Amino acid sequence: MRILLVEDDKLLGDGVQAGLAQAGCSVDWVKDGVAADLALKTGDYAAVVLDLGLPRLTGLELLQRLRAAGNKVPVLILTARDTVEDRIKGLDCGADDYLIKPFDLHELAARLRALVRRSRGEAAPRLCVGEVDLDPAARCATFRGEPVELSTREFALLHELMLNAGRVLSREQLGERLYSWGEEIESNALEVHIHHLRRKLAPELIRTVRGVGYLMPRVKHG
Repeated sequence: MRILLVEDDKLLGDGVQAGLAQAGCSVDWVKDGVAADLALKTGDYAAVVLDLGLPRLTGLELLQRLRAAGNKVPVLILTARDTVEDRIKGLDCGADDYLIKPFDLHELAARLRALVRRSRGEAAPRLCVGEVDLDPAARCATFRGEPVELSTREFALLHELMLNAGRVLSREQLGERLYSWGEEIESNALEVHIHHLRRKLAPELIRTVRGVGYLMPRVKHG
């Protein structure tokens, strides 16, 4: 999943970006509120990690703009402001979660997974579509009860398709959600990953909708 990190502290930003990347996220990092506002108007993000004390445009001002524009992307506030009043204000401005610095990177990743899961209408921590079972926290997948070895990018692609089971995702949407800024993407990279997933699972599990994109049909067990 693609995350927008909005943090002006270079040391902390480096650590969060690296930690979330290890958890399988693609992370775009901006260091002020105006840059974040532009990124949110042009990018497709699964969630936002937002500091409050930002230059040019504060975190709360950015959050208010975001919600006023009707953008429902999940937002987790990451801040040193730990009073009850600060937390209430952030949540009332439209934040979905609040994490106080210092924090554990594993907890941050887990909270983001929960936010994204709920935003996509999924209650359970594991995703199940047909005979495919995926555990985002453990970063493992099974097909017909047998473990499937997936590369980091294949896992991320399968995760995105399962989160959106029953919906067609365009090639552009998938590319935006899987790759962060600055990553070089070969022209046929997505097709190669789709091919590998079909070979490791089953060809019919990921359908090509000609001229539109890819679809993982919403099939339930039983």
